[in-house]
Amino acid sequence: MKWLQWAGLPVGIAILIGLVLHEGLAGLIQVIGQAGFALLWLLPFHALPLLLDAYAWHLLLGRRASLVFLWWIAAVREAVSRLLPVAGIGGEIVGIRLAQWQVADLSGVSASVIVEVMVTMAVQYAFSALALVLIVVSTHRADGVGTIALSLLLSLPLPVIAVVLVRRGGVFHAIERWAGKLLGASSSLLQGMDGQQLDADIDALMSRAGVLLRVFLWQLGGYLLGALETYWALELLGHPVSLGAALAVEGLTQAVRHAAFFVPAGVGVQDLAVVLLAQLFGVDREVALSLAVVKRMREVLFGCSALVTWQVAEVWRRSSRGAGVVVGE
Repeated sequence: MKWLQWAGLPVGIAILIGLVLHEGLAGLIQVIGQAGFALLWLLPFHALPLLLDAYAWHLLLGRRASLVFLWWIAAVREAVSRLLPVAGIGGEIVGIRLAQWQVADLSGVSASVIVEVMVTMAVQYAFSALALVLIVVSTHRADGVGTIALSLLLSLPLPVIAVVLVRRGGVFHAIERWAGKLLGASSSLLQGMDGQQLDADIDALMSRAGVLLRVFLWQLGGYLLGALETYWALELLGHPVSLGAALAVEGLTQAVRHAAFFVPAGVGVQDLAVVLLAQLFGVDREVALSLAVVKRMREVLFGCSALVTWQVAEVWRRSSRGAGVVVGE
């Protein structure tokens, strides 16, 4: 998988450079410069959608960890997945490790993250479908989004199969046994892993329909709130659009980014999607590209800040443990 990501990176960078050169760097700087430092407000604003996501995870964990702590982990998870050259589950693995600072139950934490990811897939499909409907209704054009709609439809069986397999039970116990045969039962990678207990914890969560519905709604609320970033950024860039248009641009941009998972951070692919989709709602190419760059800058600045706090927390925890103090408990 990693070789595919490294192969996709130069393609994405080439697309991004091509977009900037095509529109002209001077015009791009002028548009962003007119908005000025007000664009920096997008940084703290991004914390709000993450807070809703963190609350959804808070519910799955049975409120065993503080909401503020989970919000911080959610920021780190997003930063790891989007900015570091790791597989798509890299952020989730880091999240499981950090959550154990307050919840020592490895199986329970892992189950909450696995179920959260499955709910997130459902939310992404619902959000993308809503975006497709809004584009067709608002622009009366289906040709420009036909490929995205087809891709979503063709990829739908994958998450469905994943949910079915997990619901049947025994998946992680089987993986544990297979890994034991491959690596040896004494392998350090298998220490602390209890596939049977993990299957049971996942089944317990998946059986709580009411909790899953609430998690779905909180996550969907986070996605909808995230669309306000596009709405606000275009307002600041001098080309306001309707809330429906902003939601449509954000929804399909997310869909394209997840489809192009093999391109690290969605470089180039996400930016091209923003430019093309914004133009469907009458945004000129220069402003559309400025929007793409602003969103990318916000992602990098917010994500780097989260990564720095993660490393500081790791150092602080190690030093505190060395002094006989347990941090985060």
